[in-house]
Amino acid sequence: MKNLVIFTGAGISAQSGLKTFRDSNGLWEGHRIEEVASPEGFENNPEKGLHFYNLRRLQLGEVKPNQSHRLCAKLENHFKVNVITQNVDDLHERAGSSSVTHLHGELRKVKCIADCFKNDIKYDVLQIGDCCPNGHQLRPDIVWFGEEVPAMDVAIDISEQADIFVVIGTSLQVFPAASLVHFAKNAKKFIIDPNHHSEMANNQITVINKDAVSGTEELYQKLLRFVK
Repeated sequence: MKNLVIFTGAGISAQSGLKTFRDSNGLWEGHRIEEVASPEGFENNPEKGLHFYNLRRLQLGEVKPNQSHRLCAKLENHFKVNVITQNVDDLHERAGSSSVTHLHGELRKVKCIADCFKNDIKYDVLQIGDCCPNGHQLRPDIVWFGEEVPAMDVAIDISEQADIFVVIGTSLQVFPAASLVHFAKNAKKFIIDPNHHSEMANNQITVINKDAVSGTEELYQKLLRFVK
């Protein structure tokens, strides 16, 4: 089987009803990004940070994977598929994808501020006073601005082995994640995005200017010709 790497961003989850990370005004759900997505913001006002992610987690429990997520999982019938996602939701897993690497953490998971403990709290609420066995406050297991991306090395290794590299629903503007496409040096590439990237089209890169769902439906048919 050929190695198929699918790199996804906010655009795929938006079609399930989850808001994209950053609105055009630079705010996320009405909050300044540094207030809810930085270690300094959490240190200054942990209650606000916990409340913000509690709401996101509750919302996640109310939405479902869409057709794009389901087709990504269905491609495992024809390829060795590895999904690398910038998203912190669990929609790929719920759609049936068996290998998902989360670059920016997972909304359902928490870790302590000393980084000595991690746990899956599903869609539950996290409060001040919820601590690890060693007594350290728990926080969302999310990679905030200014923090390292622990899964980056794993994602690079996966990307380097790709025969086919697919980008769905990301502007390729968030680094270091956006650099992954360059590590798939010998792969045939497909980019699904309704807004731009047409200037990237060449013999190695096919651009599908559609949203995640309709674009993945078209991609699915295109990829079948690579099956051997």
